[in-house]
Amino acid sequence: PLYGLCSDAVPADADTSTDTAVIEDEAPLFDEDDIVEVFDPIEPVNRAVFWFNDKVYFIVLKPLARGWRYAPEQLRISIRNFFDNLQAPVRFVNAGLQGKFGAAGTELTRFVTNTTLGIGGLFDPSKEHFGQLPQDEDTGQTLGHYGVGPGPYLVLPFVGPSNLRDGVGQFADTYLDLAWYMWGHHKQDDNHDYLGARIADTINWTALDKDTYEGIKRDALDPYLFMRDGFDQYRRNKIDE
Repeated sequence: PLYGLCSDAVPADADTSTDTAVIEDEAPLFDEDDIVEVFDPIEPVNRAVFWFNDKVYFIVLKPLARGWRYAPEQLRISIRNFFDNLQAPVRFVNAGLQGKFGAAGTELTRFVTNTTLGIGGLFDPSKEHFGQLPQDEDTGQTLGHYGVGPGPYLVLPFVGPSNLRDGVGQFADTYLDLAWYMWGHHKQDDNHDYLGARIADTINWTALDKDTYEGIKRDALDPYLFMRDGFDQYRRNKIDE
């Protein structure tokens, strides 16, 4: 999944061009009629972390992203493609674990094609020439598929909206991310290279985003509640697919 600092909230095949115009006829992030009550027992703590993430976004992340927007757009798209390709095992394994073998096959084909014809994943010929889209699957969805409930809602520092199930899932997904094996696992207790790579990916992703978070802050009466309820329904919908 974009909810503040949580890039995982946007589908991997979403259009993240630099056009900042608001698309008025775009479907809402969630259907207000289908909202269910979110289990949020530590709301004061979550709101404090939300406030912290908000400050990090506007004081640190967004200025860096604005500066990076001066880089050629194709370069930024290629970097996004590269990191997305490294996460193909996350989608492949979890699609298979959920019995979505067609989706798993698509992910495997995409990875092979984009790693070879796409020059290490810098380009996405699978999507552009063969119409194969990323299959948005992760460990949190797999746990939900087998009946594991979301648990309490959590706002994670530097990450954003999550819950206990998806937080565990994100930790597990790290070990399926090829970036971890390129920059992290051999360092033992020193994972600065991996964190640096992920920070660079986040800055690049934010530079390509359409200022989604700013739109939420501008239009929502309570951005915390909007993002909490939107995240909860988004994840429920992904598990139900």
